[in-house]
Amino acid sequence: MKQLPIIFILFSVMLLSSCGGPEAPEDRFAAYANAWSKGDVEEMYTYFTKETKQNMDRKTFVERYEKLMNDLQMDPSSIELPEEGDVQNDNEKTARLPFSVKMSTLAGDISFEKEAVMKLEETEDGNEWYIDWDPSYFLPELEEGDKVRIQTLEGERGRIFDRDGNSLAMNGTAVQIGAKAGEIDDKGKQQVAEVLDLSMEEVNKQLSQSWVQEGYFVPLKTVASTEEALVKKATAIPGAAASSKAVRVYPYGESAAHLTGYVGDINAEELKENKGYKEGDQIGKRGLEQLFEKKLKEKDGVQIFIDKEKQEPVIIAKTNPKNGQDVQVTINAELQKLLYGEMKGKAGTASAVNPKTGEVLAALSSPSFNPNEFTLGMTGERYAQLQDNPLQPLLNRFAAAYSPGSTIKPITAAVAMKTGKLDPAAGKEIEGTKWKKDASWGNYSVTRVTPSRDPVTLESAFVASDNIYFAMSALDTGAEQMKKGLESFGFGEKFPFTYPLRAPQLSNSGQLESDILLADTGYGQGEVLTSMTHLASAYGAFLNEGNMMKPILLLNEKPSVWKKELVTEEQAAIIQKGLRGVVEKGTAKAANVEGMKISGKTGTAEIKAEQGTTGKENGLFVAYNANQPDFIIALLVEDAEKQGGSKLAVEKTGNFFLKWKGYK
Repeated sequence: MKQLPIIFILFSVMLLSSCGGPEAPEDRFAAYANAWSKGDVEEMYTYFTKETKQNMDRKTFVERYEKLMNDLQMDPSSIELPEEGDVQNDNEKTARLPFSVKMSTLAGDISFEKEAVMKLEETEDGNEWYIDWDPSYFLPELEEGDKVRIQTLEGERGRIFDRDGNSLAMNGTAVQIGAKAGEIDDKGKQQVAEVLDLSMEEVNKQLSQSWVQEGYFVPLKTVASTEEALVKKATAIPGAAASSKAVRVYPYGESAAHLTGYVGDINAEELKENKGYKEGDQIGKRGLEQLFEKKLKEKDGVQIFIDKEKQEPVIIAKTNPKNGQDVQVTINAELQKLLYGEMKGKAGTASAVNPKTGEVLAALSSPSFNPNEFTLGMTGERYAQLQDNPLQPLLNRFAAAYSPGSTIKPITAAVAMKTGKLDPAAGKEIEGTKWKKDASWGNYSVTRVTPSRDPVTLESAFVASDNIYFAMSALDTGAEQMKKGLESFGFGEKFPFTYPLRAPQLSNSGQLESDILLADTGYGQGEVLTSMTHLASAYGAFLNEGNMMKPILLLNEKPSVWKKELVTEEQAAIIQKGLRGVVEKGTAKAANVEGMKISGKTGTAEIKAEQGTTGKENGLFVAYNANQPDFIIALLVEDAEKQGGSKLAVEKTGNFFLKWKGYK
């Protein structure tokens, strides 16, 4: 046999048609094959014997096989036709032609061999060869009465694990509660609506969809598999039923919701932006689910089979599914859960970072939402409640940047000491609670909480959180050196973290163009901004030989230094001593947990339009256990002005360390 190109087939047919007598059977079959390769089902029908046409009229044939070609995405890419010597003539009116077919389909290639039976029949214009056709010419083993089925073989989305193998996102099941069309009466509909908290309008709308036929199960609501009592109550109603449904499950719920995100049905805009997806597919909507969508996304397989009435189904093509890749992150889910619990619904955020490796162990936003509600099918009313909540539970705060307040003071000290502009042991003579550089500042001045009788050293400035001391230190360092120093800690550049966080900001312009802005920046007001993950990472330099590690989210990522030699060993020891003093005798006494050597720095950042006005306050605390500095926590509570400013952040962090000590 030989494979004839379509152009040759057409030429051969045209040539022979100009000669007297019927075309050769192999050329008639070649014309049929050409019509098939073009998907011209109507033309294929013209080459069939009278008997074939009697068994199936043109309309039925065209409708059925056009649909099959479209549904199967069939493309006969190679049809090998018989050569002249391959034709067997039973008699003058019957010929047999062996041929083979290779075609691509949505389930892969299908190949088969077949013997075509050709019959010579009389026509108005003389005799002509026709194909004694049956369905096995179209697909192997296909017979009249058989049904061709397409089955999706579902792959599994990749899972997301924390560093210890705990599931942050997994594939589970839920329960669909619904009704059987035609088997539930109005009374049953009303009962189901009440049990599922739906309106009769919603129930009737679902039951009246175009695809619904009598006896079909129509889903009304998806609930967690743990809601056994609800399922039992609903299915006790005549005409109601339940079925299992594969869903994405988030075991840590609200505590990790902003981190994990969730999946949902792909929308029209996402379909345009993402190749290889189809309507009804699931796609990551937020968080890690969206960030690692390409890795996590599964690829469904498909098989084409022939469903026979009295025989086993025959699989004729199959593409196996491909599961998505699992992702393991550096997060410690239990630490995150415990830390989130301490927020107790207060608006704020926290991050925990390993100073030696840069691994991010926690990244949370509070308040939060339950991502499982989205995967089960959130009602519009429930979504509106989340949107309208003044605490904004849908807002991802750990991706935002905030004014660091006094938590920047150790960084200011590090910059000033490195430039040689700050002697930590030398005291600064500061009088009263207000100070300004000179008359050029007009009515503007830097204030501190309590006056000091003795000269202020770096250690006592840490303990008292003396704004004036650090404003002076920034001015002594100078705008250019202060700018370079803060940039060496990552301010003013993109934060190199896999999860997109707002970049830490030096100022709105990127410069420290005035003495007032320079002074304010020194104690964490001004226009400086940072995320909690960046802030915790920056403190890592004081515990890691002066090196600030690149933040890591993926567990298999190799640790690397982001910023090096930020402080000397001696300078780091001085800062560590000062941070311990803050907890022992300063503004963070509430975090002085027995048996642990908690060290850290508090901060209160006032958000206001201008000096002299009252604004909202955020309370901050950056802390670590000096006895076992496995991680540094940076925690912020919003709107803390009526709750003691940073005191609330200190209490929450101290409670966490106490519970973590017991947990460990």
